[in-house]
Amino acid sequence: MSQQLAEVETLFLHEARSDYTVVATRDGNRVLRGRLELKETSAGPRPGKFRVVRDGEEEPRRPDEFVDLARAADRIRISEQTGTENRDRLGAMLDGYQLDALTVRTCRRCANDGRYGPITSDGAIEHNGELICRDCARRELERELSYKGEFTGAAEERLEELLYESGDLDRIVNLLQGGLDPDLTKYDEVSANVDDISPVSTADLDLHPDLADHVQGRFDELLPVQSLSVRNGLLEGDDQLVVSATATGKTLIGELTGIDRALNGDGKLLFLVPLVALANQKHEDFEDRYGDLLDVSIRVGSSRVNDDGNRFDPNADVIVGTYEGIDHALRTGKDLGDVGTVVIDEVHTLKEGERGHRLDGLISRLKYYSENRMETHSGYGGTQFVYLSATVGNPEWLAEKLRATLIEYEERPVPIERHVTFADSREKADIADKLVKREFDTKSSKGYRGQTIIFTNSRRRCHEISRKLRYDSAPYHAGLDYKRRKTVERQFGNQDLSAVVTTAALAAGVDFPASQVIFDSLAMGIEWLSVQEFSQMLGRAGRPDYHDRGRVYLLVEPDGVYHNSMERTEDEVAFTLLKGEMEDVATHYDETAAVEETLANVVVAGKKAKRLNDRMIGEVPTKHAIGKLLEWDFIDGFEPTPLGRGITRHFLAPDEAFFILDAIRKGSDPYDIVADLELREDEE
Repeated sequence: MSQQLAEVETLFLHEARSDYTVVATRDGNRVLRGRLELKETSAGPRPGKFRVVRDGEEEPRRPDEFVDLARAADRIRISEQTGTENRDRLGAMLDGYQLDALTVRTCRRCANDGRYGPITSDGAIEHNGELICRDCARRELERELSYKGEFTGAAEERLEELLYESGDLDRIVNLLQGGLDPDLTKYDEVSANVDDISPVSTADLDLHPDLADHVQGRFDELLPVQSLSVRNGLLEGDDQLVVSATATGKTLIGELTGIDRALNGDGKLLFLVPLVALANQKHEDFEDRYGDLLDVSIRVGSSRVNDDGNRFDPNADVIVGTYEGIDHALRTGKDLGDVGTVVIDEVHTLKEGERGHRLDGLISRLKYYSENRMETHSGYGGTQFVYLSATVGNPEWLAEKLRATLIEYEERPVPIERHVTFADSREKADIADKLVKREFDTKSSKGYRGQTIIFTNSRRRCHEISRKLRYDSAPYHAGLDYKRRKTVERQFGNQDLSAVVTTAALAAGVDFPASQVIFDSLAMGIEWLSVQEFSQMLGRAGRPDYHDRGRVYLLVEPDGVYHNSMERTEDEVAFTLLKGEMEDVATHYDETAAVEETLANVVVAGKKAKRLNDRMIGEVPTKHAIGKLLEWDFIDGFEPTPLGRGITRHFLAPDEAFFILDAIRKGSDPYDIVADLELREDEE
């Protein structure tokens, strides 16, 4: 007891059922817990029984030991929650020993557990109609979190932060149960940012008369990023890398130079995108806009086993295509004629796994095509390359590698609120429904209803969510036919739909004027979104001509994964994406990618394949790739073998080619081979 007396800093007394809880602390740590009963004497209330609690057992002590403990304490505190009569009794008892005590507000839960938990004005947390201390509130929050699944440190920190900011545990619990208190769900706001750039008048543009009339009929001035591009040599034929946020007008940059050159007889426009859905959309836009001036065609590639090419006119003035569609034309030796302009939309695709190295190779092959045509066709002046992206982490480096002038504009036309709420997969659709209804029930100052894009990770989930929304909505994904997708686009544009539910894989192709974006999932298939993908998708929220602001909601499942190969959970990924910096755009080559692109370059350029490899974005181990191509009989010298040519024609990786060859040797049915190949890809 003597050691404990020396350590006592604060002695705390709190009313229990028939006695008083005694807690002695030092530096915030409990050094003694006990129980005290008072007795009435002629001199007033005095200690009657005193027991010290150790390891759940009570040890009787002499009453005067409590008096020694009280005298040793630097301060004595009586809980405000103790009834007035009992506070008076304790005060009278302490007065009898000439000891002073201060009445303080304390945490009842702490007192019941034998702890001293003072509550200050800035440290109290409201819960179930009473004030508790931060420690108890945090423990109660942890208990609630345990019901929802395993939360990562970042998610727990965020919720604790909200708990302390709000001072209301009930609001946090409501948030965990699908509540949508905007003050709690709001993570941050990306402010509107409009750089002061003097616009270029469309009347001052040196364009072909037909295009000039068309452009001036649409608008009087160019938008800032368009003005920057024109001032930096766009219409003089300079190659450009244009990096600017979604909805800032990048597409028109490619149109201005490409259509102008086509009308002036300086070569056709190739406008290339990563997805068939986006190619269809762009093709229709170009048909509507320029179909009376130029022939417009579309090239969306071939299947692995058949290419009838019926929709593709290589002699058209404007060809809208997917990367693979145009690459297939090059790999199969189609004559594209004089190409005046190549626009590569979504050029940050260069960093993606399978599609990245193919885009890298395509750019190199297109440059070779242009150079080769200049050598063989007099009067052809070459090709201008324009690369477009909303999200690039290393724009200076990428522009240098592409040998292009960097046009970078960091405008955000309207502010975007970013919100986070937690829910399991069963709750997400209900929460999305509430958000969609709330948004559609509001109108902007421009008179437009709020509409929502919901991103999820599978076609099945698109239909599942759409069915659960009360207001009219529609699924939108690559599995729908063209007519159905166009119907959805028209209905959304007419504000007949409150929401579209689409796959993350179609993010680049979704061009709906939405005010709100909801992430039902932070995965694309079985891969987590990258910061680039996430930033581009959330950038779909809020259009300057329609909305006053954009809203983005992340519906995050604690401990959630979409495939057993995922090492991180959705709540961990959420805060990585929200805090993350844009990843660098670069192409990385493993043996498979190096062999595939080198073979394609040999098919297109023969002995000059090494030159094509050397100028690609990524570092291609050419010598090793050539060795493998020779070893596998894909090439003979610098000529492709029939096997190599077939592999390149159908974009097969070496392991896929070997799989097919082995199946053929075993006498497998061709349709079974194709089915097994598709199944193999799905499993991977």
